[in-house]
Amino acid sequence: MTAHATENDRIIPPMPERTPNALRAAIVQHAPELLPSFDAHWKRAIADAYNVGPVLAFMALWWGEYALARDPKLDAHVRDLEHRAAYECTDTAEAKALLEEAAKIHYRVRELEPGE
Repeated sequence: MTAHATENDRIIPPMPERTPNALRAAIVQHAPELLPSFDAHWKRAIADAYNVGPVLAFMALWWGEYALARDPKLDAHVRDLEHRAAYECTDTAEAKALLEEAAKIHYRVRELEPGE
């Protein structure tokens, strides 16, 4: 698992193994701003879970959040799309198109595999 460079030579860390511990370690190292929310969500949603369902949902959410946060340029782009749709668009069709573009990116990063 190695970091890769983008077209602008920005180094983007690879996705970790798909486990809560590996994801948390990657967040600590590469996106520490996410850690308080990650830990609070874990304690609230998973700490007393008696089945795997909540863990799978938790991992799906945070996998995508980390995938964006590890690439500040992509994260800023998605946040900009969402902000423009929510606060700047007066045209419903334009707002919908912006949100659809953001959703496609969210979906694409959730599909990343460890090491990518």
